[in-house]
Amino acid sequence: MRQVATPKGKPCATWPDALLIAAIFAIDPHIFGGVVLRGRHGPLSDAWLEILTDLLPEATPIRRCPLHIGDDRLLGGLDLATSLALGRPVVQRGLLSEADGGVLVLPMAERMQASTASRITSALDSGQFQLERDGLTSVLPARFGVLLFDESFGPEEAPPAALLERCSLCIDTDVLKFSDLSDDGPSLELILKARVQCNQITLSDPALIDAICDAVTAFGLESARPALACLNVARAVTALDGRSMAGLADITLAARLVLAPQALQLPQDTHEVQPQAEPEIQSEQENPPAEPTNPDQAEASDPQTDTTPPPEGQDLSEQLIEAVKSALPSEVIAALSTKAKCPTPRGAIGAGSGQHTKSPLRGRPIRSRAGTLKPGERLNLIDTLRAAAPWQKIRKSTMKASRSVAGPKRIEVRKSDFRIRCFAQPREATTILVVDASGSSAFQRLAEAKGAVELLLAQAYVDRNRVAMVSFRNEGAQILLPPTRSLARARRQLADLAGGGGTPLAAGMDTALTLALSEKAKGRTPRLLFLTDGRANIDRDGKAGRKTAMAHAFSAARAIAHSGIATIHLDTSPIPRPEAKDLAKAMGATYAPLPYLNAQAISAMG
Repeated sequence: MRQVATPKGKPCATWPDALLIAAIFAIDPHIFGGVVLRGRHGPLSDAWLEILTDLLPEATPIRRCPLHIGDDRLLGGLDLATSLALGRPVVQRGLLSEADGGVLVLPMAERMQASTASRITSALDSGQFQLERDGLTSVLPARFGVLLFDESFGPEEAPPAALLERCSLCIDTDVLKFSDLSDDGPSLELILKARVQCNQITLSDPALIDAICDAVTAFGLESARPALACLNVARAVTALDGRSMAGLADITLAARLVLAPQALQLPQDTHEVQPQAEPEIQSEQENPPAEPTNPDQAEASDPQTDTTPPPEGQDLSEQLIEAVKSALPSEVIAALSTKAKCPTPRGAIGAGSGQHTKSPLRGRPIRSRAGTLKPGERLNLIDTLRAAAPWQKIRKSTMKASRSVAGPKRIEVRKSDFRIRCFAQPREATTILVVDASGSSAFQRLAEAKGAVELLLAQAYVDRNRVAMVSFRNEGAQILLPPTRSLARARRQLADLAGGGGTPLAAGMDTALTLALSEKAKGRTPRLLFLTDGRANIDRDGKAGRKTAMAHAFSAARAIAHSGIATIHLDTSPIPRPEAKDLAKAMGATYAPLPYLNAQAISAMG
């Protein structure tokens, strides 16, 4: 009798799916990496976490990682109080070491710092980490799984991609309903039994591994981790069911749970329609009985233990792909279809503040440095005591002879122990839209660029951004909108803009680069966003001639690449052309074909 019910449907959209994921993760959190709880934190998340806690052994550690945790608490280091008392260095365990054999909870992971995420992912990969801090060197075990709470709102927010890649399973808590709450999941005894049996599970058909790899590739996943996760989840489901061999149904269920939430594209339909005469020939040659007469054949027809080959014309890979596609919600399919037509380039310029600069007085605290305390700098007292603690026993023995009268115990601190606070202060960012206002489609480009400027300015105060706009047409380029945060000023200056004429692309690039370098000299972080088809016909001297104009454009593009300024080239041609890609490559820019302009897509990249 099957003990875990897993209805078909959307991935992780029902409470039985969530219960199954809790059971799978409880078998071995480190093997499955982690579980993403997507949605606003609420009673449903707490209820699921309570069920998971009941499925774990009583002594399993569960540690919550604060959002802005420091390295001293995350990795561990010198136990300052004990080291000062004993006069010798004493190691203090960090959060990663404390979570060994258990679960690490990551609330609000979309706001996690990249440095913290890199340390957690390193421990997830190796099951240990090397501590090298405060003069201490040690290798500590850290074999744990993570519960990643993703409360991001909108495409601008997302947890670190490295952490998401290592989380095999996902639950959408916004889809779950209170009416579905139940505690019909497996017991702790079943989890412990499955933990022992999981490593002994075999596959009924070696071709299932190839089918998993084909399905992973079809949905645009480049890493090998989703394929390994599918195999591990299938083994876990088989162990929970009390069987020793995983079949096609187990692999299909695992692919639905693992691949559907991670799909990056829709697979191409490569199934060829067979000629109409072929089924008739097959029907004449094959005359299967209507009902099985052998009891063994009837038992083999069970979908959970079915090891028969797939129907002719559809292999194992196609079955897995169709199963995952059927589990994708309609809104996800629509989003993936739109993404395929108008992709967002990797490394695109996103909303947010500019680069960070070091400051001795203000900003976000970063690691302290050794040095002499100068006027205007701040002493990091805790780090100074950490540097002095390991030397107390030696220093006290050398100072004991010079003391004529015994006094109270004190800490010997020297100039070499001083640690100076360092701060990182974000720069203001300036997004410069460079719009091709020439040709018949100039009015559409200008209209969408105006809309993008308004959307960018709406977030200017939050993201410390300024927005500027450069237009080029006829024989030259002009700065239509100087760098500003004022939405009213932008609307007033962009109210009446003309379009049409030649394409002086080199002049537009030179003007944009000059403006960007001016912003960089003022301490801001400039970003260039070009909206053009890349076909120039007016050179820098204002003369017509496509060959000379393109040569000048490539010369200006190389100057932009040499400046090191982040750049995106949005190709507005109806059909992307190789010349536009070559121009983007010369600029060192991210290339994105965007024949169907809209202000939302432009502002998302700017």
